[in-house]
Amino acid sequence: MQARSFRANRLACLPLRDSSGNSPAPEFIELRARQRNRVARRRKKAGSMKSDIHPEYHIINVVMTDGTTFQTKSTWGKEGDTLNLDIDPTSHPAWTGGNQQLMDRGGRVSRFKDKFKGFV
Repeated sequence: MQARSFRANRLACLPLRDSSGNSPAPEFIELRARQRNRVARRRKKAGSMKSDIHPEYHIINVVMTDGTTFQTKSTWGKEGDTLNLDIDPTSHPAWTGGNQQLMDRGGRVSRFKDKFKGFV
């Protein structure tokens, strides 16, 4: 099977005529046609998408930790919803160089510290 597939692929790349102007043998033409049909069937199968399963893509408002806002398209929430960020490029140590402390919104860090305070 693998050798036949390789042969068919190799033959599908042959030109319609060689350098002297002669046509290739009929078996090459037949193999090239079969290969084209296979590719066309794969493309048709891959291109078909299910309908009504994709999330809606709409505009939302994003509020960063410093209070600045911007609009972006997202599948999160509904049209016009506001997403409040806990960490963003202005407060994350990866972008700031680690000099700032992370803000503890909602007590996540304190709950973690309480949970594992006697662990070490």
